[in-house]
Amino acid sequence: MPRPCKKRCIAETPKCRCFFPADGRENKLAIKLSVEEYEVIRLMDYENLTQAQCAQKIGVGRTTVQGIYRCARKKMADFIVNALPLEIEGSHYRLTMEFDEKSKTYPRMTRGGNIMTRVAVTYENGEVFQHFGHSERFKLYDVEENRIIAERIVDTNGSGHGAIVGFLQAEKVDALICGGIGMGAQTALSDAGIEFYAGVQGSADAAAKALAEGNLAYDPDARCDHHDHDHGDDHDCGHHNEHHSGECGHGHCAGHHGHGN
Repeated sequence: MPRPCKKRCIAETPKCRCFFPADGRENKLAIKLSVEEYEVIRLMDYENLTQAQCAQKIGVGRTTVQGIYRCARKKMADFIVNALPLEIEGSHYRLTMEFDEKSKTYPRMTRGGNIMTRVAVTYENGEVFQHFGHSERFKLYDVEENRIIAERIVDTNGSGHGAIVGFLQAEKVDALICGGIGMGAQTALSDAGIEFYAGVQGSADAAAKALAEGNLAYDPDARCDHHDHDHGDDHDCGHHNEHHSGECGHGHCAGHHGHGN
């Protein structure tokens, strides 16, 4: 049985959850900012915490915080520049009643008191495998302080995105690097609290190193469109030509207006 999705630790919920322009644009589609994105903005931009301090507060790895922060800032820029409505809602989180260092620290993994992030890469012959739903093995990397400190190759125990997401949960994975990925798999990963970086090609080791250092080039719109989940090898797992280099931290922030592109 896969373990339940670990909830983010939120110290303070928004005082207001809906914001509208004063010029009558209430009918525009609202930008959706999750509660965890709000919390990261609050901690880093309002409380002036570092990424490492923020990661410790909400109980995730530093690489995960980088992704959440980039995506949240992109949404906030869209909100201000385009004068769109903004709604803060959703996310898997738990409230921490005290703002005390001991009670607010819920690291997913620790080593010598430091928070680690576990990154999984779809893997075949040293390269990033391009079909997430058919991945037979992953290479796992433990990242601490922007450095890879351990790595190993593991075989999956099932096929199809549902079984694979459960496998990644059981391995306590925080972030996934992959090639093409269907919308069903994207949803399953989001529900499991696993950040994902799609559209990555080339060396698995190089991709993991780039993510650890915060400069991975990826494509949040890359997807496998064949039946949207368990797909064969005879179709195109599309990679759009335009890649992002850390512009928005995780793959599922591309449709941040609450609707498809």
